[in-house]
Amino acid sequence: MPIDESLAFKPVRIAVLTVSDTRSAADDRSGDTLVERLTRAGHVLAARAILRDDLDDLVEHLAGWVDDPQIDCIVTTGGTGVTGRDVTPEALQALGGKDIPGFGELFRWLSFQTVGTSTIQSRACAVVVRGTYIFALPGSTGAVKDGWDGILVFQLDSRHRPCNFVELMPRLKEE
Repeated sequence: MPIDESLAFKPVRIAVLTVSDTRSAADDRSGDTLVERLTRAGHVLAARAILRDDLDDLVEHLAGWVDDPQIDCIVTTGGTGVTGRDVTPEALQALGGKDIPGFGELFRWLSFQTVGTSTIQSRACAVVVRGTYIFALPGSTGAVKDGWDGILVFQLDSRHRPCNFVELMPRLKEE
């Protein structure tokens, strides 16, 4: 995947949200993995939080981040499975916006290479809400690596060709 080195890199301000009933800051390995990767790529950690799997709390928190002008993009980890407590995709839907179906499709294709048919249990997804990208990844470190290393490191790099999400940011609020 070509990076055009003649172009300037534009850091993206990314908020990281871990969705879990059991994790804390001391043992949030998937969140730590995501933060390490995004900062190594040259992006800015704009905010970080851990929330329980509660639909109303997730919607409220995500809406606040969406409306924060210091946040360009949100990446969540966790809550994308099929159990009763997994509500991250529902929270993204409740926010409205536009689905980015190719993100979940590509994530599951990449994940299939490492976890086989177990990838079918993932509801990884993405939306654009009021000009802010939100990407929802499963809560394992392997899933974070698949999502970041296989998709987001490229699509959040302004130099990626033939196109990337960053170059669309100024147009996301068009009517």
